[in-house]
Amino acid sequence: MDRLDAMAVFVAVVETGSLAAAGRKLGHSPATVTRAVAMLEERLGERLLHRSTRALRLTERGEHQFAVYRSILAELAEADGSDAAGDRITGRIALTAPELFGRSVLMPVVETFLDEHPDVSLRMLLLNRVVSLVEEGVDVAVRLAPLPASGMIAVRLGEMRRLVCAAPDYLAHAGIPPDPGALQHHRCIGTEDGAAREQWHFIDRTSARERRLSMAVQLRIALNGAGAAIDAAIRGQGVCRAMAYQAVEHIEAGRLTALLCDFEPEPLPIHLVFHAIPRRNAALRAFVDHATPRLRAAVRNVSDRIARAAGASSDVRSG
Repeated sequence: MDRLDAMAVFVAVVETGSLAAAGRKLGHSPATVTRAVAMLEERLGERLLHRSTRALRLTERGEHQFAVYRSILAELAEADGSDAAGDRITGRIALTAPELFGRSVLMPVVETFLDEHPDVSLRMLLLNRVVSLVEEGVDVAVRLAPLPASGMIAVRLGEMRRLVCAAPDYLAHAGIPPDPGALQHHRCIGTEDGAAREQWHFIDRTSARERRLSMAVQLRIALNGAGAAIDAAIRGQGVCRAMAYQAVEHIEAGRLTALLCDFEPEPLPIHLVFHAIPRRNAALRAFVDHATPRLRAAVRNVSDRIARAAGASSDVRSG
């Protein structure tokens, strides 16, 4: 087995999650797969995989080499198909985003991209957790959080406000909380499944010096998704937290009222995150070029809408 074949085997091992599954995918025996990985490790002088009876896990060097090998194989595949494809962009892209952001903001951008490039196919993971690009075979991710230092490329798309909301009917009988401390007297809806309490963060801007606040609120309902929490709040079950893109339509329609706006925490940054794009990976490069300005515009649109709607909702800012 030559080095390129060994690279393909290693990539298949990571993508399928096991030596045996990679062997079945490629039509190789388990011994052949094991030898291929060992050959690469011997050449590099480092382990690429931590092996156990239950699972495989990439080493730090393994994560780096996986990205390198996959890029090399993608470039070779594009080069082999370039004559037949002509000027058309072909390929397959895998991307991930938080579920509600993906549905409401990202999908319209994806659909216009696919309309422009009919020979490109796409796999999208809408998950409310951080997805490892390497371990789950993802090309590009939308991240709504401060980013840790890494070797990945991050393109800033904007930022998103974090709101506290409740239905007008609920507020009519429970009252409007004038400050975060008043939440201890309200029914709160959380998104940490099974938790009895949840930390809600605020910034006190009422004095000359800003002060960060962290409130351990008692949860009346603990759910495992923001969508379900918002639904419960709309039905008058209590106060929930939501990102601006999750709540904007409900605030505009009067189903929810934004609360404690003077105490909002800092907005979260939004980025497109990806590894360096191989020179010949035209599909991924085209997607990033297509998506970046459109997602920036979509994020700005949400920010503008929520500023108008939250300002008008029952003229509630700090109570």
